[in-house]
Amino acid sequence: MAKTVAIVGALDTKGAEFAFVRDIVRRRGLSALVVDFGVMGAPAIPPDVDRAEVARAGGGDLDRLSSGEHKDEAMQTMAKGLAVVVRGLYEGGQIDGIIGMGGSGGTSIATSAMRTLPVGFPKVMVSTLGGGDVSAFAGAKDIVFVPSIVDVAGFNRISRRIYANAAGAICGMVETEVAAAAEDRPLVVASMFGNTTTAVDHARGILEGAGYEVLVFHATGTGGRTMESLIADGLISGSLDMTTTELADEVCGGVFSAGPDRCLAASRAGIPAVLVPGCVDMANFGAADTVPEVYHGRTRYEWNPNVTLLRTNVDENRRMGEMLAAAANAASAPVTFLLPLRGVSMLDAPGGRFWDPKADGACFDAIRSHVRPGIPVIEVDANINDPAFSGKVAETLLEMLRTSGTVAPKPALADTGR
Repeated sequence: MAKTVAIVGALDTKGAEFAFVRDIVRRRGLSALVVDFGVMGAPAIPPDVDRAEVARAGGGDLDRLSSGEHKDEAMQTMAKGLAVVVRGLYEGGQIDGIIGMGGSGGTSIATSAMRTLPVGFPKVMVSTLGGGDVSAFAGAKDIVFVPSIVDVAGFNRISRRIYANAAGAICGMVETEVAAAAEDRPLVVASMFGNTTTAVDHARGILEGAGYEVLVFHATGTGGRTMESLIADGLISGSLDMTTTELADEVCGGVFSAGPDRCLAASRAGIPAVLVPGCVDMANFGAADTVPEVYHGRTRYEWNPNVTLLRTNVDENRRMGEMLAAAANAASAPVTFLLPLRGVSMLDAPGGRFWDPKADGACFDAIRSHVRPGIPVIEVDANINDPAFSGKVAETLLEMLRTSGTVAPKPALADTGR
């Protein structure tokens, strides 16, 4: 049976453009399922899912939305409705890829739906915003943005080529098969920063040696959100959250915040997790002259010309400890804290630039005092990057995975030639 591409857009203003893409998809031997989220004029081509169904799915009334007097409401309702419709099509096995085209409004609505789909599901967005910062529209998902170059409004020698390229891209993505590994290993995620690379590499080696596949994410805001998105999608068996530094940026207004819900995904998904207050000694800003005035006079470190690290203080560490404890308290699966008593980063070590036992202690004390009974808090008299600590972290997660029934296959023996 032919695979199906969902084509989503406003068919009242851009019907001919979507017909062009639909026809290319069909000529490639794929099926096209057209979803209309326009609210004003009549659709230029007949959709497979009409705007009224999208509006109902978003909890709105199409007659009210099409009056033109409630444009903000219309945008919100159709975005919500399209997300519900598209997710339902995906869960029903009715679509194998999705493509949208539009300006800022169309991009906002179409990508709201795309973000409900898992990583790896083919997604293409032709957008007038495609050449700029699209992070707000992509979120933590793998949406391929194609700059429209000219507005998505009519045909010319540029737009025809762009639309055709985008249609070819989604068709190629849908048609491309990925051979499954002979024996896929359970997935574990780990968070890392330059200041915890040694620790995470050591722990990762232990986990991989035990038969697990480890996905490492750089804790730069986007990295943390992406990691937690994969957890929320149900793809991950365990979490080795060794670098929770994004909380420091949330507390201090730094540039690498992953939002206030950082560290909650594992708890909500019910997977075993190890939590470490890694790199909570540092909040991240840009070049030195971008650090807010309120932090002038505080200990700072110019990591490179574009990244300045701010040493967090006692109050900020106390807040982060409370946030970490709250995330652990929400867990329905085993969760364990490990505390490195000789520093939470490479810089935060005895004699190091960020060494501050009082600040670290404030975070540790907040964890100990706010975590609910039954959640282990293991203290290790070592720096986070010492093998004694990173090894203990890895072994703790391995035991939690075994206890929960997530056992990796035994690693294949090396070929000795005998």
